[in-house]
Amino acid sequence: MKALLRGILAGLLVWPCLLLADPESAVETGVNEEVQTLKQQVLELNRDLFMLEEELLFPSNTQVSVFVSMNVGEFFQLDSVQVKLDGKEVANYLYTRRELDALIRGGVQRIHIGNLRSGEHELVAFFTGKGPQGRDYKRGATTRIKKGLGPKYVELKIVDQTKNFQPEFDIKEW
Repeated sequence: MKALLRGILAGLLVWPCLLLADPESAVETGVNEEVQTLKQQVLELNRDLFMLEEELLFPSNTQVSVFVSMNVGEFFQLDSVQVKLDGKEVANYLYTRRELDALIRGGVQRIHIGNLRSGEHELVAFFTGKGPQGRDYKRGATTRIKKGLGPKYVELKIVDQTKNFQPEFDIKEW
């Protein structure tokens, strides 16, 4: 009989706690869902603001973007790239091991975005790194780009040439 009374008493003490736990967990779940919704809205707003800022700072009719890409990377290990437009340095980038791995796997990096007026412009790129047989290597590539209406895309491409075991540096306009 004592055991039965103890069981009933314990049940009576635990039951109110269980009743109180349900509303709290429901409120907590509702708050968590609201927080997640707010986080998603903030991320979307941030993306929209970034796109608007880029559109305002770099209108498409004056926009120029410069990209770096690599093909294989056996004969040249890139350390840094320096880009000059019309004699003015617009980018100077030092690469990490992870960034190089991404470029070798086919990644493309936007190294510069800016504004240019219509007309002809000189683009010079300097590539620094280790060449064949581990020697220090600094190479430049120059081209004249013609900027018209609309955005201009330029790719600085590093390609291994197996016929002469040397890297080749190419500039391609899109």
